[in-house]
Amino acid sequence: MILNLGCIVEGHAEVAAVPELVRRFQQTLDPGIGLVIRPPTRIGKGKLITDGEIERQVERLARQLTPPRAILILIDADKDCPAELGPKLLARAKAARPDVSTAVVLAKCEYEAWLLAAIESLKGKRGLAEDLAPVEDPEMIRGAKELLGRCMVGSRKYAETVDQPALTALFDMELARRHSPSFDKCWREIERLFAAAQEQPENGP
Repeated sequence: MILNLGCIVEGHAEVAAVPELVRRFQQTLDPGIGLVIRPPTRIGKGKLITDGEIERQVERLARQLTPPRAILILIDADKDCPAELGPKLLARAKAARPDVSTAVVLAKCEYEAWLLAAIESLKGKRGLAEDLAPVEDPEMIRGAKELLGRCMVGSRKYAETVDQPALTALFDMELARRHSPSFDKCWREIERLFAAAQEQPENGP
């Protein structure tokens, strides 16, 4: 079986990072499932949450994907509470296309917090220092990108569009799951999408 996955992301870096993340989940959770990931749709969070926009994007993706299919929406929570905004956005997405398995994941406060949650696994990689200590409460940090940059040695600076996808391929997901509730939520939601795909008929409506 081949799952056709559509993704909606917020930033330029996530266009490359999120497919890499999903592929890693596929290898960890269900190596037997085939996976085709469409190039992610990038849309700012401010626009995505406006009236009718998430519905329009889900409908558009649903029409482009051949069953079995699923849609993943992954954005930064920023100052919003993921436990409040996430269910609201998911309800809207499901109302638009109840026939399509959809997940909404909000990284608290930003995607880089997931990398900080497993920073020990990234020692010495991509310019990061060899003596990094665990980051306490990574999800409570405002400015995770900046902190990640300060973990780099010499003149090396964090370049989001290249480093975020590269570090996504390297970080210890089990470690991140233990230290980041929002990453654990991402894990469980993608696992749910894979399971739901197994129940869909191929070439359905």
